[in-house]
Amino acid sequence: MAVLVALGAFLMTLAGGWTAQRVTDRRHLVLGLAGGLMLGVVGLDLLPEALRAAGGEVFGVPAALLLFVAGFLLAHLVERLLAARQAAHGGEECAGRAPEVGLTAAAAMVGHSAMDGVAIGAAFQVGGGMGLAVALAVVAHDFADGFNTYTITSLYGNARRKAITMLFADAVAPVVGAASTLFVTIPVNLLGGYLGLFGGVLLYLAAAEILPEAHHEHPARSTLLFTVGGAAFIWLVVGLAGTG
Repeated sequence: MAVLVALGAFLMTLAGGWTAQRVTDRRHLVLGLAGGLMLGVVGLDLLPEALRAAGGEVFGVPAALLLFVAGFLLAHLVERLLAARQAAHGGEECAGRAPEVGLTAAAAMVGHSAMDGVAIGAAFQVGGGMGLAVALAVVAHDFADGFNTYTITSLYGNARRKAITMLFADAVAPVVGAASTLFVTIPVNLLGGYLGLFGGVLLYLAAAEILPEAHHEHPARSTLLFTVGGAAFIWLVVGLAGTG
């Protein structure tokens, strides 16, 4: 049952990526929406879940928040190191961005989608009602995952073929993750730590890369509205899942 539900996440992820491809003539709106979706996922979904699951404090600070900050700094460090290496070797960059950063970020999205599949499988092990509630949340926000995966890969100058490859990997990941729960169980506190770390990475990409790019050439009100709308959409998804 969990694997069948994960197939819904597969289709929603592809739908999100397809949407990102079809609106390339409104690139600033795509980036604005992607930034809002990522902000909403981090602040309204990942961090609350990480704080619930990780538990414990390290020197007076919740472990999930420390990992959140570490994820932000890690993303910044990786980007700077890759960009410096690219410049030192005379490689091509897209507006000062190393294409490898886009692929690395997309790979992180794939890993997160696999964990979504694990969450579906684990919830169905608890009970059918819990499984359906978690599946609703995952399937709904996998549209945003697909949208963001394609957008991030393309933003850093990667070829369309690579962006589609990462999108397909992101779509397959929840199915693989759900299937893995037949054999493996992940400790809750470890999962919480991962969510905190991944949340920091996503926030860095949204705040330092995607949103500035969205407003660079088109500082329009419509772009801002799409950003707010993206965050509001995630709020709606989280709210519906919580009342389901």
